[in-house]
Order: sequence, then structure tokens, then C-alpha cells
Amino acid sequence: MAYPFYGKGLKFECQQCGYCCRYEPGYVFLSEEDLQALLDHTGLDRKEFIATYCKTADLGIEKRISIKEKPNNDCIFWDEKGCSVYEARPFQCRSYPFWPMIVENRESWEGEKKYCPGLDKGKCHSRGEIEDWLEKRVNQTLISR
Repeated sequence: MAYPFYGKGLKFECQQCGYCCRYEPGYVFLSEEDLQALLDHTGLDRKEFIATYCKTADLGIEKRISIKEKPNNDCIFWDEKGCSVYEARPFQCRSYPFWPMIVENRESWEGEKKYCPGLDKGKCHSRGEIEDWLEKRVNQTLISR
């Protein structure tokens, strides 16, 4: 295996800009662990939470549970103070920007910097940390609908 461009680690510190939570449509898929953390945080039961805050994403070969968006494409949990469920945010949110498509190569990382001001700032996350995020993402079991 070739030495990844992030072999010496990558710096990232969230700047609370909301880029990854706002403006563009997308999916935030949930695992059972994610859902349980959100249920504990909100105090809602499963059925009520899913009906209020989730949508079904039809991916063709399967359907997954995803967090809803507001009409302007902001995450349903984004408000004027930021993420209202930050402590219980899903794995997909917690693992940003260490997603396969962003850490695939230097060009992808540099491209993401156009949108996220936290890249190359703050704490240096080691190669091991980054690869742990990537592995957890691959091994995560998402909720099917």
C-alpha cells in the first residue's frame, strides 16, 4: 500500500462555520448507536423521533434513515446557535472531515479547504486517528427502512 498523503497527520479544528451542516442538500445516515444517542439527548421515543426528524433516503437498492433538512437545506438541528444536538451528533458529523472522499488524496483535501476554514488549523490528527475514523465508517451498520 502506498504511503497516504496524510501519513504525518492532518490538522483540523472546527470553526463553527456550519458549512458541513448547511446550504447544500445531502444525507446524514444514522446507525442504531447514533439514533440511541439522539433519543437519549432529545428524550423522544424512537417512533416520534423518526417521524419528526428523519426522512427515508431511497438509494435504489436500499432505503436508509437520514436526518431531515429544512427547506433551505440546513440540517433540521441547525439553529442560530449552531448544532442543537452537538453532544449527540451522528458519527457522520463527528467524523468530518475524515471521510474517504476528502482524505483520498491531497487534491481532495485542498478542494475541501475552499469550503471548510477548519482544515489545516488546530490539532494535528495522526494517521492512526484518521484511519480509525475511516475504518469505523466502513464498519458502521446503518439503519435500513
